[in-house]
Amino acid sequence: MFESATGGRMSEKIHRIAVIAGDGIGKEVVPAAQSVIEATGRAFGFRCEWSAFDWSCEVYADTGSMTGGVSIEALAEFDAVFLGAVGYPGVPDHVSLWGLLIPIRRRFKQYVNLRPVRLLPGVRTPLADRKPEDIDFVIVRENNEGEYSEIGGRLYEGTSAELVIQQSVFTRTGVDRILRYAFDLARSRPKKHLTSATKSNGIIHSMPYWDERFTRMASLYPDVRTDQFHIDILSAHLVQHPDWFDTIVASNLFGDILSDLGPALAGSIGLAPGANLNPEREHPSMFEPVHGSAPDIAGKGIANPIAQILTGAMMLEHLEAHAGAVALVSAVEHVMADGEPRTSDLGGMAGTTEVADAVIAALELE
Repeated sequence: MFESATGGRMSEKIHRIAVIAGDGIGKEVVPAAQSVIEATGRAFGFRCEWSAFDWSCEVYADTGSMTGGVSIEALAEFDAVFLGAVGYPGVPDHVSLWGLLIPIRRRFKQYVNLRPVRLLPGVRTPLADRKPEDIDFVIVRENNEGEYSEIGGRLYEGTSAELVIQQSVFTRTGVDRILRYAFDLARSRPKKHLTSATKSNGIIHSMPYWDERFTRMASLYPDVRTDQFHIDILSAHLVQHPDWFDTIVASNLFGDILSDLGPALAGSIGLAPGANLNPEREHPSMFEPVHGSAPDIAGKGIANPIAQILTGAMMLEHLEAHAGAVALVSAVEHVMADGEPRTSDLGGMAGTTEVADAVIAALELE
């Protein structure tokens, strides 16, 4: 029970969250973010029941399985999955992606990868003379098919005739549902503007199809302004004119690239949240920041927890803890605008826990 603003007693909402801290700094930023989310819950009448899963590349190195042999079906009973980062020296990157992340995204139909990009108050961007209002867009990435496909193989391996084939997969169901989500999101935002990332001048089958479906979907949203750019010039425009963009929809590969470029423009990948959504809420969605496991600084207690904290705010929004999510984002903005404490990626000397504690203190002022 908790006391409402009017003095009455109300039952608190309980959210069951599966936690995968993963590797490297994931083991540091996830507990920091959990402490902030718990403080938010105390203020806004909800509680998270955390269940930890020791799934990681380090586990793979010991057992040959990212999950230690446990089925990912164990996640099905939870309201959401809160993930830190995966990646471990000596374990190839494709192992973590295909051994854990992609199976989770596909099994639970998390076909939307959502990555907001915002220049926070008080954070310096590498772009000259840009202000927070100039860098505020969201990338909608197709998350279940496209270029990230298992279809293909190698022939005559190790010989001079070696042949490698890698196929992309674009289905009408997959393309239309990500476009529909992007149009709905663009319509809900003040600018009502959607940009499509394409490369139909060079990729002769899948990208013209993507363009056709985009045009068709646009006819159903006459109130949304649209444009499209080839991925190469789109990347250039993002650097030179970030204020041109509001909502960007892209295939799996193009969205993956853009959603690293965007946060770099906003000052640090250590500030960038992300979500893998099942919009229909038939299955748990998974929330993970854009950054990796950063083994070079892991264990030092200096990793920036802001991306994980903002990822937690996205999770709360998805769980319909709207007031808590808004307050949490506001608290982060307050800390960033103050200029202290800052971790080393932002030019400061603060530690992970110090930053999280500052966000909690700011939250208590909301």
